[in-house]
Amino acid sequence: MFRIKPVVLFPPASLKKLVNTTHYLPRSQLILQSCRAASTATGNTTFLSQIYSDLSGSSWVVNTQHLLETVHDYTHLPWWATIVVSTISLRLAITLPLAAYQHIIYARLGNLKPEMDAILKDLKKETDRAVIMYKWDAKKAKLAFHVSAKKQWNLLIQRDNCHQFKATVLLWGQIPLWVCMSVALRNMAMMLPVQTIDAQILYLSLSTGGFGWIPNLTEVDHSLILPVFMALTNLAIIQIQVMSKVGPSSRLSNAMMNVLRVFCLVMVPVAAYAPADVALYWTVSSVYGLAQNLVLLSPSFRRFSRIPVTPGERPQPYRHIVNQIKAHRLFQ
Repeated sequence: MFRIKPVVLFPPASLKKLVNTTHYLPRSQLILQSCRAASTATGNTTFLSQIYSDLSGSSWVVNTQHLLETVHDYTHLPWWATIVVSTISLRLAITLPLAAYQHIIYARLGNLKPEMDAILKDLKKETDRAVIMYKWDAKKAKLAFHVSAKKQWNLLIQRDNCHQFKATVLLWGQIPLWVCMSVALRNMAMMLPVQTIDAQILYLSLSTGGFGWIPNLTEVDHSLILPVFMALTNLAIIQIQVMSKVGPSSRLSNAMMNVLRVFCLVMVPVAAYAPADVALYWTVSSVYGLAQNLVLLSPSFRRFSRIPVTPGERPQPYRHIVNQIKAHRLFQ
């Protein structure tokens, strides 16, 4: 009798050899390997590349990548939809509560201003009285006034629990999330930090998980639709914040807004050279940020989030924005 010998299509050794061949590596990965080889040969590894290498293999980034893979495996969504759903879910769970808390702090600080103005008037009278009684000179009177004013301001902040530093809580949540997601998606598109069989399979999955004009999420968006749309969305966010302000803006505030506008334009070529999965994440995150800023203007949502009413709150913020746009007052 003839014995049929089983045929093993991909034995472990041959599979490992297949994965390590450069035939399946993307062009960007080949360039990265050449740079690494040259760097190793000369012994010159830059400080920034070492930082990025450590960040790429950090537990935060690895866990973020595992989260994305888990969402993809359990939902059976294509990778582009997985990125969209994960981005919106994480921003809803992390940045929206932090943004609401930030607005609570800003509202409390804004409501302290009328009370502080009344205290300053009383301090001014007391200081003038002390100048007459104790023969203070102008320098000593000014110093005493500022010390007393700072003490009263600190007491008000402690009473209402609204220290200015607490208003930065959104940055401490949003920036790490943005960095971890960006680095994790870049790792997935370039088989980093280590080229394993799992990394190769994940890369092949991403290469067929695109949509529309971007069927391959490991390549760049050659049409530049995502980078340009991301920049326009970020500019819209900045403009909404400008139009929502009450009263004239300071020179420093205007300068900061102009710097942010320039940064939005600078991000276009950066996103153009990033893998499409990273550009998609940045675009979806920007669109969500625009929606979040609009929602936080709603008086109903502000009362739901227990954000105090402030003198500068507009009862109809969306109508105000529409009127500003109709009046072509976009760059005040």
